[in-house]
Amino acid sequence: MRFIQLYHTNWDSHGGPGENLNADFEKVCAQVDQASAALVLDLKQRGLLDDTLVIWGGEFGRTPMGENRATIGRDHHVDAFTMWLAGGGVRPGLIFGETDELGFGVVRDPVHVHDLHATLLHQLGFDHERLTYRFQGRDFRLTDVHGQVVKGILA
Repeated sequence: MRFIQLYHTNWDSHGGPGENLNADFEKVCAQVDQASAALVLDLKQRGLLDDTLVIWGGEFGRTPMGENRATIGRDHHVDAFTMWLAGGGVRPGLIFGETDELGFGVVRDPVHVHDLHATLLHQLGFDHERLTYRFQGRDFRLTDVHGQVVKGILA
């Protein structure tokens, strides 16, 4: 299999009716933590982790502070959020980048989404800059003519 996507649908924690951030978040984290750890360990035991890139994350993070709604929730937050990668040529055990003490903004080693995409394409054997094409007088590519490979995370 070249590519698979697994997802969990209960991360939307705005604090609307029927949502309980503390109880829901603890339950969802337990489900995802166990499955994610089992996947990485299984790949490692079978000798497949070096050739398999596991990416855990989403398209945005959540604000570090609660929203004032029916119950406490957290809004979408694009300025600082966490993703983790395992196997596939990334350095194990590395923490790259840092946010302020609240987790609100990046204070060291920011990685833009274009940089992440360039790095993932690099690990898949593609030079993102060679995937450029011209359309209606503008250059396009998978990283939107931006992005640098984040060499600091590579093994």
